[in-house]
Amino acid sequence: MMTMSKNNVITEDMTIREVLNKHPETAIVFSSYNIGCIGCIAASYERIKDIAAVHGIDIKALVKDLNNIIQKK
Repeated sequence: MMTMSKNNVITEDMTIREVLNKHPETAIVFSSYNIGCIGCIAASYERIKDIAAVHGIDIKALVKDLNNIIQKK
């Protein structure tokens, strides 16, 4: 199992903008969940868990998929 430092782990408390700035490759994951907020102002302050709740998305699955894509780098 691959271990990652805390700086390379995406958590549900991070903002969308924070994740995209550190890991631009995650845009495809947000898109696959139909989260169009990646380009809007809300991305700067909306936490991943908040946007998942608004869109009815399983937060655990979303965070897992986000972390999986950054591990592939």
